[in-house]
Amino acid sequence: MTELLLHNTRTRAKEIFVPIDPAHVRAYLCGPTVYDRAHIGNARNVVIFDVLIRLLRRRYPRVTYVRNITDIDDKINARANELGVDIEQVTRGPIDAYHEDMAALFALPPDIEPRATEHLPEIIEIIGRLIANGHAYAAEGHVLFAVGSDENYGKFSGRTPEDLIAGARVEVAPYKRDAGDFVLWKPSTDDLPGWESPWGRGRPGWHIECSAMSWRHLGENFDIHGGGDDLIFPHHENEIAQSCCAFPGSGFANVWVHNRMLLVGGQKMSKSLGNFLVLRDVLARAPGEAVRLLLMRTHYRSTLDFTDAGLLAAKAELDRFYRAIAAHPSVRAADEIPACVMDPLRDDLNTPGAIAGLHGLADAAMAGDATACAGLQAAGRVLGILNMTPGNWFRGDTSAASVDAFIEERQAARAARDFARADEIRKSLEAEGILLEDGPQGTTWRRR
Repeated sequence: MTELLLHNTRTRAKEIFVPIDPAHVRAYLCGPTVYDRAHIGNARNVVIFDVLIRLLRRRYPRVTYVRNITDIDDKINARANELGVDIEQVTRGPIDAYHEDMAALFALPPDIEPRATEHLPEIIEIIGRLIANGHAYAAEGHVLFAVGSDENYGKFSGRTPEDLIAGARVEVAPYKRDAGDFVLWKPSTDDLPGWESPWGRGRPGWHIECSAMSWRHLGENFDIHGGGDDLIFPHHENEIAQSCCAFPGSGFANVWVHNRMLLVGGQKMSKSLGNFLVLRDVLARAPGEAVRLLLMRTHYRSTLDFTDAGLLAAKAELDRFYRAIAAHPSVRAADEIPACVMDPLRDDLNTPGAIAGLHGLADAAMAGDATACAGLQAAGRVLGILNMTPGNWFRGDTSAASVDAFIEERQAARAARDFARADEIRKSLEAEGILLEDGPQGTTWRRR
């Protein structure tokens, strides 16, 4: 089997991926905090990790993919207080919407989707272990991780103690032994959600939730942990410290895969700048496959600039791929992924290189090569695109019944020699991106 190379944040180098157990690869991705709709930046790490999972499943007999849901968080509490409802009522809608949005991007659902609210026993167990091991302490209803007790703390992110404190924006509280100590458990007032614990009624800190959920479902050691590079510190630094100190001798995750941030129009997303893009709004403007392709057109370790021009270009690329497939209507996907696509993917998920390979296959298919068409369809599967028939792609999401009704009206207008009305119908459909094509067999339509 040809080697798979992944850039490991822990070692800051590209390495050959060697699973702990070749019969069972285990991977964890930090999922959403569910108090609002997902934005376009939330989609990038899901799409990239989805490509990785698809690739792993072609190479190994069993892959367990865990993506958590953070449903205990102060932002959720604030939204619940604002609306006067409990936290479950706040999180239910965003969870359902998140599932719908990820499905629209053709992202595979995780094998396990744990929620923080379902893992309080594991959270309390790990905190208890940390206290017993001398890595955490209770103070005024809080439990804090003592960063000074871990000689490896800061090595993952490569930060000095001063950088760590500044980067974490830590609260300097009198009950802390060190300003950099972070919260594992904090007390809840009567108006806040809380759970009983040996340290009083309270709720967990954010970092300990992921340590508990990954431990429960993947064990003390697992293969791959993913997320955006904004999580390297403090979230992932703290996850490593908690987990390795709670389970001495463990390595937690062997390989860390981090994607760079997403910009919109060359700037960081911000509501004040007016460039904050809710994913659902983007999906209303373009097919999910086009959004997905745009997220893959830049290598995951490079900053991606999301623009309307880029989205149009991604849509045009998909049009070209689907036209190549349409040229061979009886050809089905091959069993093997062509090397022009698979080789770049094996080299640290080089999706731009893989997309270039798709264009080569499309060129050959449109020149009459049926084998290239079969390879193009197979390659689309590992990238999570080309999931439709060409006919359905070019029709888009428009209701076929409604367009057919307009076509019938147009035909009636032409029969009545009301060419002005017939032309008006054509133009109104064109304004919505629907092109009518008249031929010997009648009028057909497709999306522009």
